[in-house]
Amino acid sequence: MAEQQTLQALTEEYQKLEQELQQTIQSRQKLESQQQENKQVQKEFAGLGDDANIYKLVGPVLLKQDKTEAALAVDGRLEFIDKEIKRVEKQIKDTQEKSDKLRTEVRSVAVVDVEGTDCKQDHTGPRPAKSS
Repeated sequence: MAEQQTLQALTEEYQKLEQELQQTIQSRQKLESQQQENKQVQKEFAGLGDDANIYKLVGPVLLKQDKTEAALAVDGRLEFIDKEIKRVEKQIKDTQEKSDKLRTEVRSVAVVDVEGTDCKQDHTGPRPAKSS
């Protein structure tokens, strides 16, 4: 009975880890999307002349912004996003490792539980076939 409780607890912990992993993967995907958007803005800035008008949306208002200032802001965001992606990828790797270890543990407890159940069964041989 103790093995059943252990198996149940391990299974629940494994499921929580898998949910955490999915959430972390979604976070990475969101960051990658933001990274692509900012890279596109960076490319657009590169094609603009120094005298180009750039506007920044602040709430419901468009504010004129200096090209250099806007480019620095985008560069800063990209740098931040790159660091966050690296942090999230490490978190994904760590969670996957924990999940793999836990899955192995669940399997070993399940095998012990099944073997223990098999030993308790009555082995009187094959059952006779039903006659028609």
